[in-house]
Amino acid sequence: MNCEEKYGLLVKAVEEIAKKEGKRLEANPKLQRTFENCFVSTAKTTTKFLEDGNAYVFTGDIPALWLRDSSAQVVHYLPYLKEYPILREMVRGLIATHAKYICIDPYANAFNEEENGKCYERDDTDYTAAQDWEWERKYEVDSLCYPVWLAAQYVKYTGEHDIFTAEEKAAFRKILDVWKLEQRHENSPYYFNRKNCPPSDTLSHGGKGSPVGYTGMTWSGFRPSDDACVYGYLVPSNMFAAVVLKDMAAFLRDEYQDEAMAKEAETLEKEIREGIEKYGVVEDDTYGKIYAYETDGLGNYNFMDDANVPSLLSLPWLGYCGKEDPVYKNTRAFILSEKNPYYYEGTKAKGIGSPHTPERYIWHISLVMQGLTSADPEERRGLLKTILETDGDCEVMHEGFDTSDPSQFTREWFAWANSLFAHYVLSFTDEELAGAL
Repeated sequence: MNCEEKYGLLVKAVEEIAKKEGKRLEANPKLQRTFENCFVSTAKTTTKFLEDGNAYVFTGDIPALWLRDSSAQVVHYLPYLKEYPILREMVRGLIATHAKYICIDPYANAFNEEENGKCYERDDTDYTAAQDWEWERKYEVDSLCYPVWLAAQYVKYTGEHDIFTAEEKAAFRKILDVWKLEQRHENSPYYFNRKNCPPSDTLSHGGKGSPVGYTGMTWSGFRPSDDACVYGYLVPSNMFAAVVLKDMAAFLRDEYQDEAMAKEAETLEKEIREGIEKYGVVEDDTYGKIYAYETDGLGNYNFMDDANVPSLLSLPWLGYCGKEDPVYKNTRAFILSEKNPYYYEGTKAKGIGSPHTPERYIWHISLVMQGLTSADPEERRGLLKTILETDGDCEVMHEGFDTSDPSQFTREWFAWANSLFAHYVLSFTDEELAGAL
């Protein structure tokens, strides 16, 4: 079967699932249409099968694959991998593509389909040591978390272990080496300079970022938004790293019989978790003990949350803690209040936005994540209603939108947000949907 035939089979599969699941939503035609549009989005508009048997999932409006985005873009397909072999082939092929790219350069966040030299900014090749495979070389801890997370999800939903190739193990080796090196960033060769751009689009101090002290956590140059970190220890990304290191250790032990490397992953996980609890937890005068968003290990903190995932809001969804964890509950109360500089309330919606988008714009991703991490059925239903009312009548998800005028938004459609919305709808039981519809 050639690539075009595989693509046709993939589209047929996702359309079939969307129609089947959409029948649960017939009482609300707009919800049904929006769900179906969002469910098929990744497969129909951002996926290619490659001649080497792998898959390439690009962001949609940018012709590059982000390690983070592409992983999240397939989240809603995971429950159907067993039933639909073409979906299984696509996700397996994406995992292989991730491993290939990580082995090329674990510091890059986004890659080209081919070694063609295309990039976000041509000057970056002179100032960031980029290669022709790389669309952008912003180093983000979460970019290395998501491929391991996706591998764990593949095993969970399929029970198959065919993804554990030699290249996958080599990617694990690269991840461990980078995360261990970046525990002491002063020893790292990584730098990122971009000319003629806002401060959030490059790193200070000659491209090395602001100084940090040792904490046990691993340093990140940029956030999941691709904005530069103010302080180099990005707490939610370190939490995600701790979660996937546990999975990685199990894979190394069970799939590769490499006890030494498994123990290496476990030791790193322990150091990161201890660093989070020692340096990332601070007493707030209103909410008590909360997690900071960023710290430098030198006594400086950034108290906020960003819509992009991993975020502090997303911690239970990532598997770092439970929804009822006391520090998480305090942190959630903080970031869903005006003490978070990127929490906005308007006449049409309230929620978390990002410095990446205009002031008073909140993100559909953060509204979905608020729902996915909520233990309150009323809150979950209310958020579903808000999301449907703030799509600008497009029946797909956007990046950010104005809290008082949802017709003003960034990105006409956003594949990552579309996938998470479809995933959110699928998380509702029939009983919950009856109350929402």
